[in-house]
Amino acid sequence: MKKQIHNLKILESRRKYLRSHLTPAEAFLWRHLQKSQLAGRKFRRQHSITYFIVDFYCPSEKLIVELDGHYHQNPDVAEYDAYRTEKLNELGFNVIRFENKMVFDFLPSVLNEIEDNFKKE
Repeated sequence: MKKQIHNLKILESRRKYLRSHLTPAEAFLWRHLQKSQLAGRKFRRQHSITYFIVDFYCPSEKLIVELDGHYHQNPDVAEYDAYRTEKLNELGFNVIRFENKMVFDFLPSVLNEIEDNFKKE
């Protein structure tokens, strides 16, 4: 039997909390990703894969989009982010990261880069 790695029950309340408390950058980007607005791809927000809760996940592309605020500039946090990315890559997911400021200042470029990470048909 295949081991479940998506949306483990143990993380359900944390996912719900994070969905109802999005950062301003997450809320802003979500308005452009929800309802399959970007190239018809469905995204989920605050989705868990194993014990990691990712900001945005596109199942059809196995693509994870992470937004990093000031907190992520801490060397310990940056090291953990790198570890997380490595583990998610090992599971076959592609992880891309943007600083929150990029989402607000260069949204079209951010959306283009996300699209550039879609598999070519």
